[in-house]
Amino acid sequence: MPTETAAGSQQDHQQQQQGPPASPPLPARHTPQTPGPRASRFQEVLGSSLSHTLGKISWDNFAACYPTVAAQAPAVLRAVQKQMVDRLGALCLKEFDSVLQARNVVAKLNELESLVSEAEQRRDEGGVGAEAPVPPHMLSADQILAAHLAPHLAQQQSQLNAKLQTVQVHNAKLFDDIQKQRSEMQSLMALLQKVFEDIDGANGQIDDIADDLARESRMVEAEMTES
Repeated sequence: MPTETAAGSQQDHQQQQQGPPASPPLPARHTPQTPGPRASRFQEVLGSSLSHTLGKISWDNFAACYPTVAAQAPAVLRAVQKQMVDRLGALCLKEFDSVLQARNVVAKLNELESLVSEAEQRRDEGGVGAEAPVPPHMLSADQILAAHLAPHLAQQQSQLNAKLQTVQVHNAKLFDDIQKQRSEMQSLMALLQKVFEDIDGANGQIDDIADDLARESRMVEAEMTES
């Protein structure tokens, strides 16, 4: 019987070590590995059941199976019986421990303990006149699907919100840079407009001077021609 259980646990362990699943699982609930009340009680039941089973291999029952050896060498038979009981108990405990670890029994019982505690707390917070929750088997397929997808969707929404905030901060920085560049462009345009105005003013003054110079040049030429 222990050999068959060991083979079954080894096959389950090999199946767990196979390739990764097609889609990543939802994040598991954090549960401490210290046995809780249910896990401790479960281990106590295993221990008491094993002790009760090994108690069936008592000296009287063992001696009844080997009456001749019990009559002629009782000390040797008692030693064999004690070694058999101790060895069988150690093997059973080892096999139980391997099954508990392979099936993650302690963590799952602790998770059940947390779920029961949360349910009791919600029931107490709801009060006596609160509406009773809908049993799981009465929920619709859409509600069950939404309940299973809620943690994954909440995680995705948190990531999207973080990305959105990053993009908003980046856009705000770009907007500030654009505003600064526009302000610099307006300053440059105002400076260019002032330069153009100065150039126009200088051209106007040059035009007036040019007319006077031309008039004086014609007068000098006329005097030189008369003389």
